[in-house]
Amino acid sequence: QVQLQESGGGLVQEGGSLRLSCAAVSERTFSIYAMAWFRQAPGKEREFVAAIRWDAYSTYYADSVKSRFIISKDNAKNTIDLQMNGLKPEDTGVYYCAATSTYYRSSVLLRSTASYDYWGQGVQVTVSS
Repeated sequence: QVQLQESGGGLVQEGGSLRLSCAAVSERTFSIYAMAWFRQAPGKEREFVAAIRWDAYSTYYADSVKSRFIISKDNAKNTIDLQMNGLKPEDTGVYYCAATSTYYRSSVLLRSTASYDYWGQGVQVTVSS
C-alpha cells in the first residue's frame, strides 16, 4: 500500500503563487509509473491538472493551467511538486495528489481519475479576487 502525503496550499490573492508537494510513502518497495495532481471545486467533478511520468520526465497539463503551473519530481525522494503561478479565483479548490502503478502508453489515460490507484487526502487552495 502506498500513502500519498500532501503539503502546501492555503489562501493567496489573485496573481499570486503557491507550491504544493506530495510524497509517496510505503513500508514496502513499490513501483510508480506516473503521478498527477487533480482538483475539485465545490459542486464540480474532480478534474485533471497536471501529470508526470516517473521514468521519462514527460509532463502533461490541462489547458487551463498550461504556462502557469509546473509539475516536477524528485525520484530519489519519491516526491512531486506543483508550482502554481499567476493564480486565478477559478483555480480555487481541493487539490489531490495521485499515483498509478500501471504503465499507460496513452497520455490521454493519465488525465483520467480512473487510471490512478492511490490518492492523497487533498489540500485546500483558495484564490481571492
